[in-house]
Amino acid sequence: MLTGNVFANEDLSVYPKAIQRAIRYYCEHDLAAHAPGRFALDGDRLILQVIDQDTAPRATLRPEVHRKYVDVQFLAAGGPERIGWYPDMGDSEVDEELLASRDIIFYKNNPQARESVIEMQPGSYAAFFPGDVHIPGIQAGDAPARIRKIVMKVAVDTL
Repeated sequence: MLTGNVFANEDLSVYPKAIQRAIRYYCEHDLAAHAPGRFALDGDRLILQVIDQDTAPRATLRPEVHRKYVDVQFLAAGGPERIGWYPDMGDSEVDEELLASRDIIFYKNNPQARESVIEMQPGSYAAFFPGDVHIPGIQAGDAPARIRKIVMKVAVDTL
């Protein structure tokens, strides 16, 4: 997992080229104004998802992992948002497995997980690799917040 902010003066050259490409895309496009939906940017190697949603209490959300893609999540507008994160130690119980259709496994909440929280503000990004369990869309305060979330799906085999 890695995190950053497109407004920071970061040296992206330390990241794999495919991750650099995703982050640069965020910097070069006005994604707050982009139409919602799913868009193939490079066949099935790079997929852009533009999602409008409300954050929700942590207890209502399920942990998730992906196997074929790295999720490079970006908060384009709204928020704040929190994302829960912990390493996949193999001790989580599968709630729903949709690898063939959506490249996602949802886990049941694991009380043994040592979950950390990433605070997302507009411009923040977080990349989740196949070993990274993550819980996006967590509300940061007492009430839900409207967010414009961008998820770049980067094929693992391009890293």
